Amino acid sequence: QVQLVESGGGLVPPGESLRLSCTASGFSFDHRAIYWFRQAPEKEREGILCISGNNDVRNFADSVKGRFTISRDNAGNTVYLQMNSLKLEDTAVYYCASDPLVTACTGDNDLNIFPPLNHWGRGTQVTVSS
Repeated sequence: QVQLVESGGGLVPPGESLRLSCTASGFSFDHRAIYWFRQAPEKEREGILCISGNNDVRNFADSVKGRFTISRDNAGNTVYLQMNSLKLEDTAVYYCASDPLVTACTGDNDLNIFPPLNHWGRGTQVTVSS
C-alpha cells in the first residue's frame, strides 16, 4: 500500500516552532522530489518548499523564506518541514506530495504550475494562535 502520512501539526502560539514530518510507506522516495503544500481557509493551495531526489531545495513562497526549512532522511523514508517564528498567517492544513516520475523540484505559485503529483497525504492541521 502506497501512503504518505503527515504528522506534527497542532496548536502553537505565534513566534514558536513546529516540525512536521512526512513519512512514506509502501515505496522508497529517496529518488523522488518531495513537495510541501499548504492551504489556509478560503485561500488557494500554496506550494511552500520542495526537496529533490538529489537534495536540491526549492522555495516557492516568499512568505516563509528564512523561517521554514525542508530536509530529508532517506533511511527513515521521511521528509521534514521545520517551521520557526510561526505567524498567524501560517495557519493552514499542510500536505506533502510526490510522484514516481518527478525527481526535480519545479513549479510556480503565481502561475499555478506544478508537475503532476499523484501521491498526497491527508494533511496535518497547523493552527497558530495566541
